[in-house]
Amino acid sequence: MPVNLPIVEKTLEQLGADTPERVAALFVKVRAEFDREIAAVADDAARKQFRDAWLGRKAGVLTLVTDNWLKPASPALKPVVGQGLNELRSHVESSIKRRRAEIERQSAERAAAAERLDLSLPGIARAVGTRHLVRQTLDEIEAIFLRLGFAVVEGPEIETTYYNFEALNMPELHPARDMWDTFYVDTPTGGPGQLVLRTHTSPVQIRTMERQPPPVRVIVPGKVYRRDNPDASHLFMFHQIEGLAVDQDLTFADFKGTIEFFVHEFLGKNARTRLRPSYFPFTEPSAEVDATCIVCSGRGCRVCKQTGWMEIMGAGMVDPAVYGFVGYDPKQLSGFAFGMGVDRLALLKQGIGDIQVLQQNDVRFLRQYP
Repeated sequence: MPVNLPIVEKTLEQLGADTPERVAALFVKVRAEFDREIAAVADDAARKQFRDAWLGRKAGVLTLVTDNWLKPASPALKPVVGQGLNELRSHVESSIKRRRAEIERQSAERAAAAERLDLSLPGIARAVGTRHLVRQTLDEIEAIFLRLGFAVVEGPEIETTYYNFEALNMPELHPARDMWDTFYVDTPTGGPGQLVLRTHTSPVQIRTMERQPPPVRVIVPGKVYRRDNPDASHLFMFHQIEGLAVDQDLTFADFKGTIEFFVHEFLGKNARTRLRPSYFPFTEPSAEVDATCIVCSGRGCRVCKQTGWMEIMGAGMVDPAVYGFVGYDPKQLSGFAFGMGVDRLALLKQGIGDIQVLQQNDVRFLRQYP
């Protein structure tokens, strides 16, 4: 390349170009051939080859024009040949520069097109994680009590028997300890200081009162552990929220009003509550709190075992004996405490019949509660 310019290999005399007009006609032919050939240059490699063919110092077309036309030209034709050569060189250089820019632009467009996303096509749906149903229930309960002025506190899951039992009015060999099937972290020897996986979150109440003077209003969410065989209503690890309020002149009516507010916020304004006498070693009097079944609205169904009521928590007024372990004056202070199973409340509110599904990580179940 070029292959169609044999005329530049001959002199003007050999070509019979003996007048300025004939010389100008030769340059028109050369320029026309250049324009035809550069239009066929499609990529950068061809452009470089084409550039060398026209601008190469040894055998380029413009070099041949200089050697064969300009140098041997007669004095009368030299100005005409020189002007034609300069105009041709300027046209060749500017055209090759423009062609290079055009090739680079086309290459960039092709690369961009290869990487471009077609937004008209359907995308790939990717699963997005959400909060677990138990976590959602915990957050909802916490939000209700935060509006009542309660603070959220936490404590260790591995406890001493002192905080888990003794300080809650359950001394060693007390029959109430049989209510909790306990995991012992170390070998039980019958003495104080043994380590256990806490059986309830109530030990945090003691720890809170030890370091905080009254008034106290706290809720304690967390995991608890008991030696229960897993079935539709039992797990060996589950979640509780414990609540404690201690101040001057708190009464059972304050406790009842607090619980009714919680039930209405959690289960709906139409939910009703009832209290049944019960026994817990760290409260006196003690009560079980029931609420109308959210599934049947109190008419009776499979979920509530045809009673129309659901048990939601154990509660009562703090036993004065507990204050002795934390240095509170039982003559000046009173308070109430309550504890509820978060997993159980999640089941009751959603009408789920088996508590084990909460820990089986079955995505078919989890996707129902985004």
